[in-house]
Amino acid sequence: MRWQLPVFAVLVHGPSMSPTLHSGDALLVRRDGRVRAGDVVVARFRSRPGLLVVKRAIRAQDGGWWVQGDNAFVQDDSRAYGVADVIGRVVIRYYPRPGRLG
Repeated sequence: MRWQLPVFAVLVHGPSMSPTLHSGDALLVRRDGRVRAGDVVVARFRSRPGLLVVKRAIRAQDGGWWVQGDNAFVQDDSRAYGVADVIGRVVIRYYPRPGRLG
């Protein structure tokens, strides 16, 4: 059995979550099952399990979540890859502009 911390950090790469998040933003993520539509989450697409993404949870679907980026011009999300499994919910951006996400 592999032990996992209840929180972990991720670094944003790319423009898909702009204007909410930008490349270089450092996030603290909490592992738990409580995800609601509208939450910013870290997830893996079932069709691309090696790809870890930061997206917004849109709706529960097929035992996972439909996730999309906030940038309408970038569609590397569920529109391209289908349903994703959420690993955790983003609770705070701690660098470079500390604060909660809206």
